[in-house]
Amino acid sequence: MAANSDWPVPLVILLHGLGATGAVWHGVAAELGATFNVLAPDLPGHGAADSGSPYSVGHLAAAVAAVLPPTTPWYVAGHSLGGYVAVALASGWFGNPPLAALSLGAKLRFTQAERARAADMTRRPASCYRTRAEATARYRRVAGLPPSMPLDDSHFDRGVRADADGFRLNHDPASYGIVVPSFRALLSVAVSPVFVVRGELDPMVTRLECEELPAPFEELSGLGHNAHVEHPELTAALLRRVFAR
Repeated sequence: MAANSDWPVPLVILLHGLGATGAVWHGVAAELGATFNVLAPDLPGHGAADSGSPYSVGHLAAAVAAVLPPTTPWYVAGHSLGGYVAVALASGWFGNPPLAALSLGAKLRFTQAERARAADMTRRPASCYRTRAEATARYRRVAGLPPSMPLDDSHFDRGVRADADGFRLNHDPASYGIVVPSFRALLSVAVSPVFVVRGELDPMVTRLECEELPAPFEELSGLGHNAHVEHPELTAALLRRVFAR
């Protein structure tokens, strides 16, 4: 990850979810590019970024903060796990806080079975696939991108790599072991305005769960968990409107 300290303001940071890469924000970044300077980095353990085990939301937030120009006003939006990181950055604990933070599709409740399954995945060795097609199909599943969702190669170039044995995901399995803090607790220490957004059809988090949070809430009509990939134009329009507040 690297930011150009010569960029004029405003700067928007877009953070991906667990198992994905910054490339999932490609469409939104293209929409925002006429108005903002945009950076969609790979979080530690994902894509081109270094591994960061042991993983924590604080560690990921510190990695993002480390590449920000120290005096540049900025905004941040994060999807799923990236939403937790965005709200953590809004605390100001990691340096200059954002002007505003937005969380999209962050899962708020986890069952014991879900936590146990995630812990089990950290112990599995990284799989090797014979063909790039097989690896990209797996990357889709890990990143939560349905086979029916059309994507160009930019989504996969950072998520899949070739090696001597075949193809592997650019993803450290140890990152599945991350245990996120209470979202409400993160909100309570935020010094920047925080906005919460979900896709209307998102099975990961309910409308009621979001409405119960002490933060402004909006819903993207007709979209699911990966609203930013499903409809980049609508998602970008929401970001522009929220950040303009």
